[in-house]
Amino acid sequence: MKAVITVIGCDKIGIIASITGVLAKANVNILDISQTIMQNIFSMIMLVDVSNMSCEFSELSDQLKRAGEELGVDIRFQREEIFTSMHRI
Repeated sequence: MKAVITVIGCDKIGIIASITGVLAKANVNILDISQTIMQNIFSMIMLVDVSNMSCEFSELSDQLKRAGEELGVDIRFQREEIFTSMHRI
């Protein structure tokens, strides 16, 4: 199963390291990543494989939310099919 992680907020050191650290501890593999900074606004989208995740989806969602709060960024974690359905025209 795949999931989509989106991150947006003011740029600062350690955003990617913090988020990927949470994912590594949960045994989540990053399949694709796109990241950019526009006038000090950090944005990132990741496609991840959660097939071998070592915790429940909701638990990882909570961990990512806490990491986002500590970093001052907004992190969203959604199953790929829900993300795709929400963004289909």
